[in-house]
Amino acid sequence: MKSFTIIVALAAVLGLAVYAAVEIWTGLEGTEISTHGWIALSIGALVTFGLGAGLMFLVFYSNRRGYDDTDNRRD
Repeated sequence: MKSFTIIVALAAVLGLAVYAAVEIWTGLEGTEISTHGWIALSIGALVTFGLGAGLMFLVFYSNRRGYDDTDNRRD
């Protein structure tokens, strides 16, 4: 029951974020994005995705190699 409540709460937060993004996007009707703006937006999205994927890879790599085990820590 606890995990269901967490999932519902996260889905509600996601829904609110999507609603806010759509409202802001449609509120900017008179604003145009130039070609350079689309290029910058695309590069930024790709770099952000690549950084996130790289960090997730490092998390899984570290976990599978045993670097996160408690007996390997130095005090």
